[in-house]
Amino acid sequence: MGKIVNVGLIGFGTIGTGVIKTLQMNGGLIAKRLGAEIRLKKIADLDITRDRGVKVDPSLLTTRADDILDDPEIQIVIELMGGYHPAREFLLKAVANGKHVVTANKALLAKHGEEIFRAVEAKGLSMGFEASVGGGIPVIRTLKEGFAGDEIRSIHGIVNGTANYILSKMSDEGKSFTEALKEAQKLGFAEADPTFDIEGHDSAHKIAILALLAFGVRVPMDQVYMEGISRITPEDIDFARQFGYRIKLLAIAKRCGETLDIRVHPTMIPSDHPIANINGATNAIEIMGNAVGTSLLVGAGAGSLPTASAVTGDLVEIARNILNGRSHRVPTCSFLQEHIHGASVRPMDETESEYYLRFSLKDKPGVLSRISGILGDHGISIASVIQKERLEGNWVPVVMTTHAALGKNMRLALEATGKLDIIQEEPFYLRLEEEG
Repeated sequence: MGKIVNVGLIGFGTIGTGVIKTLQMNGGLIAKRLGAEIRLKKIADLDITRDRGVKVDPSLLTTRADDILDDPEIQIVIELMGGYHPAREFLLKAVANGKHVVTANKALLAKHGEEIFRAVEAKGLSMGFEASVGGGIPVIRTLKEGFAGDEIRSIHGIVNGTANYILSKMSDEGKSFTEALKEAQKLGFAEADPTFDIEGHDSAHKIAILALLAFGVRVPMDQVYMEGISRITPEDIDFARQFGYRIKLLAIAKRCGETLDIRVHPTMIPSDHPIANINGATNAIEIMGNAVGTSLLVGAGAGSLPTASAVTGDLVEIARNILNGRSHRVPTCSFLQEHIHGASVRPMDETESEYYLRFSLKDKPGVLSRISGILGDHGISIASVIQKERLEGNWVPVVMTTHAALGKNMRLALEATGKLDIIQEEPFYLRLEEEG
């Protein structure tokens, strides 16, 4: 075949190992599709002695990233080390040296993406970041190319496998949050410190990237509203089931006139909706366009080989560009840079949704009417109510769903009810999403 595209890999961890395995496993097939060999010329990592379970020529290993960044023969640099620094500096140096880049680093792109994207385009290079959202799901390529002729209206996604695994175990096996988290950690689905996943930070990074591609807007991370799943109880799971819903940690981005509604929070979804039945560590992303209608992408959202598949797909795409002399064929962020702008993000007080509310109330006459009176005073009407048997003492759990209400009205109503002497603990709420 003769033609070779040389690649350097920075980061020999789980995903990096998967990339090497994928290239070894599918290298012949890739060459038939590409018309050239993708050759891994150098691998950089601080630890080059640990056994990763994959055979690598020791001469390829180095502890110096500059051995890759300064090598004139290397045409594509893959960054899989994670974190902000020195990943940012490595990518910018690679670009400055005329190299195309591939990364799976969603946190870096969410924080420093604008700087990196501009540097790539200024040099007329290509950048791949398919693996940054959805693992092996080709959602970025779908938004950039498959739906290039559509106006995207909304995105709803389960984009964190850890949270989805925990909620699935709670829903299907009756486990508590703590039990499900411990199981996820034991199986390697959750980190020792799971905060990033269970409190919504990871999902927020990903929905900010998807919003950039779908709407052409830059969203600072401090403008993405986040709530996590750690307060959800088995009782909430059971009540949701009785109302006909399942609970998922949902990342949402919607075009609302001139503003963008972007948020991450646990959400009650009708149990017959496809997303409600995406379980385990699987991810699912629903995209609604004005021409295509609604499409649902489902697949492995994490894992060594699924994520490596996305990285390798980027390698093949960029290699094709190199071989055909057409670098930068598709705008890095779907839109041309001059048409990307800052987002006007809709405050949560101005969002409207239906709600699930859980109270622990004193078991005496008139308490429910006091709660409903406060809700009514704030323009919130009740759709349905379930009252369970008394708990220890004189407290009884009462849950209800409401019709659509403004976030501000619900916030003020819950602040008012939380001050009542008939309330045992802070009221708990979830938002409902009936459809995309």
